Order: sequence, then structure tokens, then C-alpha cells
Amino acid sequence: MDLGAVTQRSALHAKPSGLVLQYGTAGFRAHAGHLDHIMYRMGLLAVLRSKQTKSTIGVMVTASHNPEEDNGVKLIDPLGEMLAPSWEEHATRLANAEEQELPRELVGISEREAVDLQQDAFVVVGRDTRASSEKFSQSVIDGVTALGGLFHDYGLLTTPQLHYMVYCRNTGGQYGKATVEGYYQKLSKAFVELTKQASCSGDEHRTLKVDCANGIGALKLKEMQQYFSQGLSVQLFNDGTKGKLNHLCGADFVKSHQKPPEGMEMKSNERCCSFDGDADRIVYYYRDADGQFHLIDGDKIATLVSSFLKDLLVEIGENFNVGVVQTAYANGSSTRYLQEVMKVPVYCTKTGVKHLHHKAQEFDIGVYFEANGHGTALFSKAVEMKIKQLAKELEDNKGKAAKMLANVIDLFNQAAGDAISDMLVIEAILALKGLTAQQWDALYRDLPNRQLKVKVADRRVISTTDAERQVLTPPGLQEVISDLVKQYRLSRAFVRPSGTEDVIRVYAEADSQANADSLAHEVSLAVFQLAGGTGERPTSGLCG
Repeated sequence: MDLGAVTQRSALHAKPSGLVLQYGTAGFRAHAGHLDHIMYRMGLLAVLRSKQTKSTIGVMVTASHNPEEDNGVKLIDPLGEMLAPSWEEHATRLANAEEQELPRELVGISEREAVDLQQDAFVVVGRDTRASSEKFSQSVIDGVTALGGLFHDYGLLTTPQLHYMVYCRNTGGQYGKATVEGYYQKLSKAFVELTKQASCSGDEHRTLKVDCANGIGALKLKEMQQYFSQGLSVQLFNDGTKGKLNHLCGADFVKSHQKPPEGMEMKSNERCCSFDGDADRIVYYYRDADGQFHLIDGDKIATLVSSFLKDLLVEIGENFNVGVVQTAYANGSSTRYLQEVMKVPVYCTKTGVKHLHHKAQEFDIGVYFEANGHGTALFSKAVEMKIKQLAKELEDNKGKAAKMLANVIDLFNQAAGDAISDMLVIEAILALKGLTAQQWDALYRDLPNRQLKVKVADRRVISTTDAERQVLTPPGLQEVISDLVKQYRLSRAFVRPSGTEDVIRVYAEADSQANADSLAHEVSLAVFQLAGGTGERPTSGLCG
């Protein structure tokens, strides 16, 4: 390890003195002006991780749904999954080390993780469309080469595409071809094969309006649409030709504000969807005949996907272990529908995609979606082999179902939540089931809910258990929340500390919007009183 070269190059990416940033579920995110040193150092860390795992590691430059003046970076582990938690800690320490401490920190990581420094390292890099991303991906590459690593720069990619490339490279091409073209071909072939089975080919199922958040998703969908055009026609809005990234558009905006994005005209009962800025989330929506807006979020996507998979398994006669993974933010109606109507087991994890992905890997088939629209389905290697074998052997309806399931396996991006992949899965299922967006939406009715946040002096005073659904500290707070919940029908509430700022997030749901609002307000007051609230007491105005 040539620490002299590392230090010399680091001077070109100097850390602002005293700046402290934390590697979270989504990596580092901050205003772009604070990140150049982080990018360089994540290039260094990726080389160490590559040497330790003897695998290709990915580095993605993106801040997803953040405003375009921000940026961020995250590392991708060998099977396309999020960085291992112990390495998140290394990332944070490395990022915050002052210049003179950098060599010692690198040596410390190498020793703690028993990194063979003679091992070759290979890193793949991708970036989104932000103005700062090209310069930052070069800073990452500077870090990679300073430690003698080799690299491949994929340039502009959606985040899930880079996850896919890493997975392909580390499975010797078994998962797929590690090129953009390979990604387009694998997904589109599976989609076209699936939609050929649809008995109904009316236009109401085959045209989709897509809000691309003025991000990378527009660029990639434009390139890809020719591959799947015989199964689906897409109309792109907020495609990056005018308008700012994520500004008044995109999945996060639509989900948070419960209204359509700017720049998209919606006729009644037209099916529409939105990606986020780096195209790893998707939400659907439509306006009914009365002009009322209806959001179809990640909970309803999970329900559609798992019901379809279950139907196919029943048809084939296979009894695989299927599980749906949610977080505490999943609407209670979705959980009840899955458990009571569909008889599918539901598991709850802490908030954050890495927790859901990890839990989903425990099942033969694991479906996970956060309410924000980030999710996918995972199939164990044994199940995938069995299904593909049955697709060749079985005949009649069983053979048809097995072939459909084999195509669904190929259509999902099993490395990460992927808006393009999920869009094609959803469109195939709707076409095959002959469902409109309204019929899909009507599977169950969401319980009214409210999210608020309370400013506190120190968010660490709140600790939780039971996948963040119960408060451990401060003493007495959980008892108050439990007593408040008893006062409303079909209600529940929980609180959790923010991962990035000194606020406590409050979630409540109940049988009516007024009751959900009232419960959320009362829980906020309890948090303010018992957990060191600062500033003004929460008011019932619900401005959050």
C-alpha cells in the first residue's frame, strides 16, 4: 500500500477541517460542496473491500430523491447488496479522518479486516445526471487508482443498474451480462414473453405515463423502450430536457404530497407512475372520474406481486416458503389483507432497505417493498433452478404457469429495488390479470394515516425495539403511546429517531383522517414532553 501516493493525491481532494458526515443506509448524502474528499476516500475504501472479498465492488455517485444541488455516494457489495454494516463504520471513520490521520486509518481498516494487500482489486463506478456527478466519479477513480485498483467506469447509470452489473460480474455472468445492453435484453425478453400470454391486449393496459423526475431514469428508459415496445408503450414526462431534478416531481414528491407531479397531464382513469431521481423507487397513481387523486404505493405493489406469485405456485402445485417483508410504515390494511385474505406470512423489519433485503433472503421467495416504492422479489437459487426445470418439463396449464414464473424471476432485479424492472413486472401482471389501476387499487382500502416530526435536543434519547414499533427509552413514553392508541378504532402509532437529524418521526393511523391526525398530534405532544422537545410545542395544525 503506497501511503505516500495516497497522501499526495488526497491533497487534491482535501477534507474541510472539522466536517463530520455519517454513512447511512443510503451512503453519504450532503450538499455537493462538501463531498469531494468523501468521493476520493470511498474510492480508497472500495479497493480495500474488493481485496478483502476478492470480488468486484461498486461505487455509485447519486443522491437519489434529494434536490439536484446535493450529491452522495454508496458502495455496493459483491452480490449487488448494500455495504456490510461493519464496513459502514469504516466508511464513516475514513470520511471523517483529518488529512494527517488518513494513512493510519487505512492501515487500521486493513489490519482489522485482515485485508491481503497483494490481492488484486476491481471497482465499477456509475453516476446519475447531477451536474456534480461527473467530477465526483473522477474523484472516486482517483481514490481507486491511488491504491493500485483497477476500475471500469460505466458512466451514466440508474443505481439499480450498477447493483445489477456488480451482481453479474461476481457470478461469472450467470445472473446476466454485465453491460447496459445485457440489462435491457434480459429484462425486455422476459417482459415480452410474459405479456404474450395476456389474453387482453386493449390499449388501456398497454400505454403508461411515466414521470422520470428529470433524472437518469428518463435517459435509460428512452434507450430501453425499443426493446419492450411490442408489450408496452411508455410516454415520458419530466424527462430532463427542462425542469430540475426531483423538483415538484418524482416518486418521493408524489408519495409525500399525495398529488400528481408537475409537468404531467392526467386524464381520468389513466395509469401513471413516477420514478425517483436515481430510478430505484416507483409509485403508481390515477385520477378517478370525479378528479380525485389515488396513490398506489409500495404496499399495494407488494400485494399485487405476492398474490400473482402465489397464484402461479398454486397452479404449478409447488409449496415454496413465501414471505412478504414490510416496515412499521406499511399501512395496517395491507398487512391485514396479506395475512387474512391471501394467507401470506408478513414480517416486519427496521426501516431501511438493507434490513428488508436481508430478511427477504431467508425465504424461498421473499417479496419486500417499503411504502415509498422501493422493493423487489428475491428467489433462492434452489427455487430458481426448480422453476426453470419445471418450465421445460411440465405441459398444459402447469407448464404455462412455470414458464411465466421463470420469466418473472428474470424480470425482477434481484440485486436491488429497481423502478424500471418493477414497472415492467407490474405492467405484465396487470395485463395478465386483466386489471385496471382502479381494480388494483380496490384490493383493499388504506387506513388514513399521518406522519409528523418533533424537534428534540438529542434524538438518541429515543431507543426502540420490535422493528421500531415499541419505545424502550425514555421511560414512560411507550405506556403513554399505548394508552392513546386505545382511544381510537383500528389505530396504531409508533415513533423513531431520524437517521440524519435531531428529530423524532411520528406515525399514526386510525379509522378516519381526523382520528389519525388527532392521534399523531397527541403522540407528538408526548414525545415533546418526555423526550426533550425543543422550540415550539407541536400544534394541532399538523404542519409536521
